[in-house]
Amino acid sequence: MESAGIRSRLIQFSIIAIAVLLRRTARCQNTAIELPGCRAHAMDLAQFGGVGDGIASNTNAFRDAIANLSCYASDGGSMLVVPAGRWLTGPFNITASHFTLYLEENAEILASTDIDEYPIVAPLPSYGRGRDTPGGRYSNFIWGSNLTDVIITGQNGTINGQGQFWWDKFHKKELNSTRGYLLELMFSEYVVISNLTFVNSSAWNLHPVYCNNVIISGVTVLAPVDSPNTDGINPDSCSNVLIEDSFVVSGDDCIAIKSGWDEYGISFGRPSEHILIRRFSCISPDSAVIALGSEMSGGIQDVRAENIVAINSESAVRIKTGAGRGGFVRDIFVRGVTLHTMKYVFWITGNYGDHPDDKWDPEALPEITRINYSDIFAENVTMAARLEGIENDTFTDICISNVTLGLSAKPKKVQWSCALVEGQSSDVSPRACDELPEMGTPCAYPPDLMPIEHVKVGWCNSY
Repeated sequence: MESAGIRSRLIQFSIIAIAVLLRRTARCQNTAIELPGCRAHAMDLAQFGGVGDGIASNTNAFRDAIANLSCYASDGGSMLVVPAGRWLTGPFNITASHFTLYLEENAEILASTDIDEYPIVAPLPSYGRGRDTPGGRYSNFIWGSNLTDVIITGQNGTINGQGQFWWDKFHKKELNSTRGYLLELMFSEYVVISNLTFVNSSAWNLHPVYCNNVIISGVTVLAPVDSPNTDGINPDSCSNVLIEDSFVVSGDDCIAIKSGWDEYGISFGRPSEHILIRRFSCISPDSAVIALGSEMSGGIQDVRAENIVAINSESAVRIKTGAGRGGFVRDIFVRGVTLHTMKYVFWITGNYGDHPDDKWDPEALPEITRINYSDIFAENVTMAARLEGIENDTFTDICISNVTLGLSAKPKKVQWSCALVEGQSSDVSPRACDELPEMGTPCAYPPDLMPIEHVKVGWCNSY
């Protein structure tokens, strides 16, 4: 699947665009290394027997290092430094608050392809089952839960999921459980993920779920464009999130905001809200630059996106929902979008199926309202918009303004397809559908700062 040609093109574009030798017991050690930063305690993976040759297993080294450094959570915090080298390891769990995982320049953490290293764990409560299959899911590669003040950063080091192993098994239907994700943090707050490259995840790449105050900044996420379900960044039932200065090439949505699946998401009842996306670039030929859903049953609200660039992507912003989802998508504001080579610019899908089981409620209809898109320029567009509500559940208050779309050599004859939607437009070319009449009024974009913009984040992560 991951042909040499695809790998080469991804590498070229990213350049253009932007057996442990010694196992130590998990006890607090006094040996420290001299590094800048404000964590009181910092240690090197090699101090725990790590070997960065890409061959030796470092599973025990990572687990021992994290267990050791966990002792310092209440004593100024700690930092695990991964030096330059290729560090093969099975999955590991971040167990300490006030903790930094730091990858030096030319450091690469390689995910083991030994499936026996990935135990089956419980599904997320807001999903009720694994996303690929019923039942549990394989362990995520890096994960943590109930943490405060966790930073995963570096000098553009790499976390490599070695996903080809998982993609092949997925396509051959050889997996009896859902694939885990490259990085998942749950029930945590004050999380920073920055200045790293994530490549070839088994499925979703970055998945903060049930978290508050999350900053993702300066990351690159790369996967072959035909790899299955390799979403870039998926905030899921999270509040106060900032995604900025990042670049994603993906086999699925570059960003997908989620909040649970059908009756499980409705019951869990935790929305994704107060999310800011800015200075973000994407390539995803078969999916969205920014998706809202389809798992949105806990609700999605107060999302802003600005200064977005995408090429060769299926759609700029896509709302995905359907009967049974319940929940809401409301108060969405997008402005300053530049696009080249798009199938759709605007896409709202009200007939998205794919339910977790037969217990979903067909009467659970979503509320889709107050959707605002403005200041959008696109070239080589096949179709301007496909906007589809639900019978007896019209999607309302959709506003689109200051939009100029240059069509492809073979565009769709009908540029706007609208049904069961209501709203308005202003200064849109090609002219919007009759359901969005020209009103001459620009769409709104809130002038106030979002809560996450008041969070002060430095090396010391002092909030």
